[in-house]
Amino acid sequence: MTELPRYEYVKLADAIAADIASGKLPQGAALPGERAMTDLYGVSIGTVRRAIVELRKRGLVATLPAKGTYVIGMPESDGDARKGDGSNV
Repeated sequence: MTELPRYEYVKLADAIAADIASGKLPQGAALPGERAMTDLYGVSIGTVRRAIVELRKRGLVATLPAKGTYVIGMPESDGDARKGDGSNV
């Protein structure tokens, strides 16, 4: 059976979460700015913003207005948090 297609912002959030899990983006590290991320990942600013909201929902990053977005947590290894179905409660 084939996997359902995913939204671009979810793919981007998953890629950033993988960088956090691997240690490439350690706790306390600042993510690149939104405009820099559009160039880095080849996506629109709206996609970047939605990906950051998704990462905040997962508890991986926090955004400080006029300061930036910072890594605050590690992804769960079982992937339940990514599904958003409440099964990780």
